[in-house]
Amino acid sequence: MYGAGEGQRDLIPISLVAHQAFCPRRAWLEAVGETTDTHQMAVGTEAHAPADDPAGSRSRRNRAVDVISHDLGVIGRCDTVELDENAAMTVVEHKATPVRRRPEVTEPMRVQVALLSGALADMGYPVTGQAIYFTNHHTRVDVPISPDDMALARETVAATARTLAAKEAPPPLEDDRRCSRCSHISVCLPDERPLAPVTRRIVVADPDTQVLHLTTPGSRAYVTRGRIEVGKSGEKLGTFPIERVQGVVVHGNVDLSSGLIRELLWRSLSVVWCTSSGRVTGWARAAQGPNGGPRLLQHVASHSGRIDLARQFVSAKVANQATLLRRHGDASTAVARLRELQREALEAPSLNDLFGIEGDAAARYFECFLSMLRPKVIEAEGLAFSVRTRRPARDPINAALNLCYGLLTADALRAVVACGLDPHAGFLHSSGRNKPALALDLVEEFRAPVADSVVINAFNNGEIRARDFTTALGTTRIGERGRKALIAGYERRVTGTFRHPIFGYDVTWRRAMEIQARLVLGVVDGTQPRYQGVKIR
Repeated sequence: MYGAGEGQRDLIPISLVAHQAFCPRRAWLEAVGETTDTHQMAVGTEAHAPADDPAGSRSRRNRAVDVISHDLGVIGRCDTVELDENAAMTVVEHKATPVRRRPEVTEPMRVQVALLSGALADMGYPVTGQAIYFTNHHTRVDVPISPDDMALARETVAATARTLAAKEAPPPLEDDRRCSRCSHISVCLPDERPLAPVTRRIVVADPDTQVLHLTTPGSRAYVTRGRIEVGKSGEKLGTFPIERVQGVVVHGNVDLSSGLIRELLWRSLSVVWCTSSGRVTGWARAAQGPNGGPRLLQHVASHSGRIDLARQFVSAKVANQATLLRRHGDASTAVARLRELQREALEAPSLNDLFGIEGDAAARYFECFLSMLRPKVIEAEGLAFSVRTRRPARDPINAALNLCYGLLTADALRAVVACGLDPHAGFLHSSGRNKPALALDLVEEFRAPVADSVVINAFNNGEIRARDFTTALGTTRIGERGRKALIAGYERRVTGTFRHPIFGYDVTWRRAMEIQARLVLGVVDGTQPRYQGVKIR
């Protein structure tokens, strides 16, 4: 993972050793490439900006100094190295404390400066001191290093090597105060692993970013001065700060400049291309991604089969269909049968049995789907629906469902890719169909509470009307006005919050998709005992 050349042992980044001193699982997450955009990380990055610029060096103050020690087995970079009149050096590390309120030197900080000064000494430079500069307190604290400190640093390097060599990720900490100030909690999910209500809510709020949908035919999007701009025929249609963009979905005939695609991928933001009817045709993601090892395990598990995961996907899907029909429809007999099928799915002995249960449930659910629309809407719009038809859609309701299912698939793709999993290696859907099987697996439990709910509300509230659709030769298509209305309704839904049925805290539907993807990842990499689907009540 961290090469040191032919015949030499691997050198470990000193920053990774500091993560190990804080929490072995955080060191693992860093090593497998997990990244977060929490407030702590943003503050830390800003605090390090001056120290990361070698141009800020002066005659007695060097910035961004690379160090290496084969004796200690580490490589790293000093934020600042100060020289006195005798050329003796003091290592100064810059630290921000967005969570901790005091400028207090912690054990990971002590281990880090011990290794940095030790590496400088091994390179032949005289080191006489170490210090931590707390950027938000504007306070400098000297850190004398004792032989015991250096021994601890060596032990931590060895422990880091063992963590990196392990076949499975270290388990999350249990009821540990360190989690409350950890920048990686949103990808680690330590409190969610037992699949029980979370008694303390310590994850930061969902980022204030949005998915950008590009829908105007013939338009072109490009990046300029940190903003995404959209234009058509010389007219500017919109402009958006790229920092506020979580992902981009392209609908139909819309062009993206190569510069914009490059910038989005550089920021690890996914791009999904759809047809105007909502069918996902492709996506782009950054070349680098986290969890390469677990991704290999995912393919092995997908090939050998994981019926336990497939059961949960189907059971959650049927349960949510029953709940939506109970809330909005008039079909008590169908709801009762769906509840039976929900339970049968959890005991299904094979995938074929699961598909039979899923098909039976879908037929009963869609047979009663029209009962969830207001009678006056059905009459005024002349709506008819009893059978789910995918493509081509035969009526406005199916056309609307197709579009929303495509939007949902795009979100599931982003959630899967964010975890470093392969969208094509699924457990319910077959990879042999050459479709994003795992993303489609994840979609199942969100179809009713997200996509179906959007369609029902859009018709009942008059956001879309029959005149927003055209039918020719038995094929129904949605027009631009109706498509924009459905996309707006979908975005309101996925960015709205609900009480998570397992963990008991408020979360957006979009964030819930990534949480579920991370639970799948946990099952694959051995840190999650089992998977449980989201079932609304």
